[in-house]
Amino acid sequence: MEKTEIHPKAYLVSKRNVKAGLRARSKILFILEEAKGSASEISKRSGLGYECIAYHLRSMRKERLVERSGRRPYLWALTKFGQQRLSP
Repeated sequence: MEKTEIHPKAYLVSKRNVKAGLRARSKILFILEEAKGSASEISKRSGLGYECIAYHLRSMRKERLVERSGRRPYLWALTKFGQQRLSP
């Protein structure tokens, strides 16, 4: 996974959108576009720390980009809103 582009949905209303956060959220969103996953699976695939992933998943959940299902460990997936792409 060598995507360095910023995902359009990585920008959050409730947060300062600094480059590091945008890159982390973009990695998470690109991974979740492929398949659902737990925070630890996303952490392994992205190369980011577990706490970083958990923090950004919680932030994106507040803005209804992602949702969790099941019992711990939760499976995370994009919501319908999170799946929508901005048209060019």
